[in-house]
Amino acid sequence: MKWITRSHVHVDRVACPWLIRRFVDNEAEFLFVPASSLAEAAEREGAIPFDAPGVELGHRDGKCSFETIVEVYGLKDPALLLLARIVGCADTGRLAEHPVAAGLEALAVGYSLRFPDDEENLARQFEVYDSLYAWCRLEAARAR
Repeated sequence: MKWITRSHVHVDRVACPWLIRRFVDNEAEFLFVPASSLAEAAEREGAIPFDAPGVELGHRDGKCSFETIVEVYGLKDPALLLLARIVGCADTGRLAEHPVAAGLEALAVGYSLRFPDDEENLARQFEVYDSLYAWCRLEAARAR
């Protein structure tokens, strides 16, 4: 399936493709377009829009798109729920609400500066999210 979002990825627009590829659609293809052409491109490509104003898989009720996707797809893994909280805090400016959020925001900025091409940025940051998810699994196991 094709998935589409705004270009110039940052926290949520990297975390969401990672989440989608790992837990929703392992053959997902991602398209990045200017915000002004998202609706038109989504229709033309038959792609599912995410992390954009007014789309089903976007921010809602103070939660980021990653958190929305977790909810919409009924994902219940405790480690994934912890990761969703971290991503939500990092993406919505609530950095003080989780000790890892500021680090994730800093990494996102650094990757964006080093790799301005969205697809390369995603490819390189997936390893970060794989590692952070592994840490979340450890934390979730300790909490039991």
